[in-house]
Order: sequence, then C-alpha cells, then structure tokens
Amino acid sequence: MMNKYVEPLEERGDDPVYIADLNYVKPLAEVERYLPEHRAFLEKYYRAGKFICSGRKNPRTGGIILFNAIDEKEMEAIILEDPFHVHGIAAYTVTEFYPTNCAKDFERFTV
Repeated sequence: MMNKYVEPLEERGDDPVYIADLNYVKPLAEVERYLPEHRAFLEKYYRAGKFICSGRKNPRTGGIILFNAIDEKEMEAIILEDPFHVHGIAAYTVTEFYPTNCAKDFERFTV
C-alpha cells in the first residue's frame, strides 16, 4: 500500500539524514562551561540549514542532533567544529538513515 503522506522515495531522492548521539565524557560542570560556545555552534548551523533539530537527553547524559548534511564527510567536518568535540566534552555516535515519512507538524515536538 502506498503511503499517502509522502512522495515515494525514488521521487524524492534518497538523501540521508544523520543522527549524532552525544554522550558526555566530562562532568556536568565542564559541560556547563562550554555550553554557551556549543549553543553558538548550533545556531550557526541552524542558520546554514544543516541542523533539523537538537536537544539534551533525559537524564542529562548528552544530547541529540539531527543533521541535514550533504554526506558523511560534511557532517564529520561540522562535528569537528563543535566545542564539545574540540574540548573533549562529548563522544559522538553517528547513525545515517533515509527518512521515508515525517509528521507534518514536527515543530510541535520542540520545547
């Protein structure tokens, strides 16, 4: 059965989305120290259209960033700029996936 909410994948292209799962490797005091720089980094890439959404985990052990990167190489280059990476605050696990559906009102999930 065809999904009536999105175009078939072959018509949309098969552009990946990347999920960066950040896990803090330093105490929260260190996280807080670099949080303003990290937020500026996030804002830079939201303005550039590279981030879809982001937020902290609960419990506060790290965060998640959804990337709209061209490819894995671009996504990795962006991560290298993150102050949490530069200062060894977080370790990253990246997952590439190919979205086939999305809620039309995805924004309502932001806090």
